[in-house]
Amino acid sequence: MSAIGLTSAAWLAHRHANVATDDPLADAATMTPAAPAQDAASQAAASAAPASASAPAFRVETAVVEHSFSEAAQRLGVDAATTARLARAFSGRLDFRRDLQRGSEIRFVFRDDKDGANGASEANDASDVSAANAGAAPQNTASSDDTPVAIRISNGNVSHDLFLYRNLAGKAFYYSADGHAAAPSFLRYPVKFSRVSSHFSMRRLDPVTHRVQPHEGVDLAAPVGTPVHATARGTVTFAGWQTGYGKVVKLENFGPYSTTFAHLSRFAKHLKVGQTVSKGQVIGYVGATGWATGPHLHYEVHVDQVAQDPLTVDLPHRDPLQGEDKQRFAQQVALIDPLL
Repeated sequence: MSAIGLTSAAWLAHRHANVATDDPLADAATMTPAAPAQDAASQAAASAAPASASAPAFRVETAVVEHSFSEAAQRLGVDAATTARLARAFSGRLDFRRDLQRGSEIRFVFRDDKDGANGASEANDASDVSAANAGAAPQNTASSDDTPVAIRISNGNVSHDLFLYRNLAGKAFYYSADGHAAAPSFLRYPVKFSRVSSHFSMRRLDPVTHRVQPHEGVDLAAPVGTPVHATARGTVTFAGWQTGYGKVVKLENFGPYSTTFAHLSRFAKHLKVGQTVSKGQVIGYVGATGWATGPHLHYEVHVDQVAQDPLTVDLPHRDPLQGEDKQRFAQQVALIDPLL
């Protein structure tokens, strides 16, 4: 098996004219073939563009997974930070540890701006995508990484595609071909549970203390040992024992959000205060420690330090593209998809 299959394709044009450079794909929508196409994919891409416009060049690079997604991506020169952002963008579709196997193929499409004219744009895209996939507001810090404008991961006959798009508000995110955001920012549930054994309430008769008091979360019944996942990216602010809660993990998430996971049987290995965890990462396992009448997870969501019902609280998410954004994105997908 070859470690890397490198291809250079779609040298579709060599100059950029009269198009805004703050969008890694915006000028792609107005492509004109300035040179003979090298293969069927580039011919299809070129034919989708108006004949009067010019556009940037792209390059396509392919790697075959030998050990991991990150290892394959970095063999193609994609840096660790960008690789981590892509992994988060795919997290709602693929479990890289379970779904990727030796021989899976990864294909990237990059902007190929040899003159560096769009370097600042690519840096901003990288920064925006980093913050967006972490669930935070985009920042305008500089970055020099080569952010893919599209990526395909193929497992046998099944493929998963994402496309980078800077919307009309100037924020860059990864979307599926139909214009839906790559993944939500906040999971609703942290565990696979059989039922809600106790609901959120400001006045509940506690089954252990037999006193009426607030129940600032929900109890999700599940067998002892069931993995508990972080519902959003966050920092561990507490991992230990508290009266009533038993073994508990508390996370400070992005923005005004924080989350609590109680009655755990044990913590995830090496979990410690100050550690950053990603959305979906296992942080502990269901138990019945503390004031619990049976195995379950007690889960809380706080917004600005005020407890909210985890089953109904508004959680951050990204709406699918609409209107002009959706039209522009569809044009860009039509142009770049033949290169994948």
